[in-house]
Amino acid sequence: MSRAGNCLDNAVTERFLRSLKSERINYRDYVSREQAIADIIDYIEPIYNQKRRHYKLGFISPAEFEYNLLKTV
Repeated sequence: MSRAGNCLDNAVTERFLRSLKSERINYRDYVSREQAIADIIDYIEPIYNQKRRHYKLGFISPAEFEYNLLKTV
């Protein structure tokens, strides 16, 4: 963790929330909080973690990165 007040503290979280909002939340209307939670979970697990490619991981998905990591052990 960097020094207090350093903008890099929340960079990963802010990038994730930006993706979540621009790819999912801004295009949906939720009737209830439960519906929103279910939709966000549906975005995180099968799309964000399994399919979406990430720059910091060498343009592979987190699931693929984890698989490659476990394969080398």
